[in-house]
Amino acid sequence: MLKLIKTLAVLSTLGMLFVLIGGALVTKTESGMGCGDSWPLCHGQLIPSEITFELIIELSHRLVSGGVGFLVLLLSILSWRKFGHIRETKLLAFLSTFFLVLQGLIGAAAVKWGQSDFVLAMHFGISLISFAAILLLTFIIFEIDRKFDAKSLYIAKGMRKQMYAMAIYTLAITYTGALVRHINASLVCGSWPFCNNSTPLGLANFNLHQWIQMGHRLAAGILVVWVIILFRKVMKEYKTSKVMRSGWIVALALILFQVFLGAMIIVTKLNLMIALLHALIVACFFGILSYFILLSSRSARYKKDSKNSHTEYVS
Repeated sequence: MLKLIKTLAVLSTLGMLFVLIGGALVTKTESGMGCGDSWPLCHGQLIPSEITFELIIELSHRLVSGGVGFLVLLLSILSWRKFGHIRETKLLAFLSTFFLVLQGLIGAAAVKWGQSDFVLAMHFGISLISFAAILLLTFIIFEIDRKFDAKSLYIAKGMRKQMYAMAIYTLAITYTGALVRHINASLVCGSWPFCNNSTPLGLANFNLHQWIQMGHRLAAGILVVWVIILFRKVMKEYKTSKVMRSGWIVALALILFQVFLGAMIIVTKLNLMIALLHALIVACFFGILSYFILLSSRSARYKKDSKNSHTEYVS
């Protein structure tokens, strides 16, 4: 049973990454209507008679999402039964399935009835939450905590609050990035880091698309500075914690690579592989951040339990 659950966990995690990248591919190639306004069939047919590039992309994304959805559902049920005694398991099992189904319904609604770009931009963020929940389930199943001795870790309250806030902020930035893609604003600014490097403060002539693009860049820049500040804090205050030091080294590397890819999207005029890698890296970064949210939650609980035990002993 345990071997089956571990296999399902790995397949579900990798599969969810394919769902995320597939969704970005659909957006980048404008293949969202590759199957017309028919869902779950393509042009009302089980096997489409006329095959186009957009149809292949859209139909492949639907098939992968459906297959992964089945794996995640099975993983959630088995994890609930086998690891239900671990506090976070049931919540993560629910979240992974719920948000995966939700993103599928939003995608179906977009095909059947159409949605505004501002609503469609939520699609990637919802998938990201599902991916993070599946990843954390996988960590629990493989007992990552024991391997890194994470149970002995205490994270200060101030650090915990910053991690919670950073996770929410990262989701907001992900939304703005998805919005940039959906409104086709990826190349409205031909320079980097400013919209026009020759006139960096020429904001008066910005249109809505340029404001959204530059708003996304500014928000991402703030996140990078924030990550660097927390990284320095972790290196200084958590010298004996392998999981904190290793995790934040990876987090810093990912966010810096993400910025580099964002610049390369402009330089290469929206190269498809770079754009898809851009989506993959932010998913990995959010996954690492989510693990620290899990550790923060446990740290707060251990602190509370320890305090209660001490109070009972004194009494």
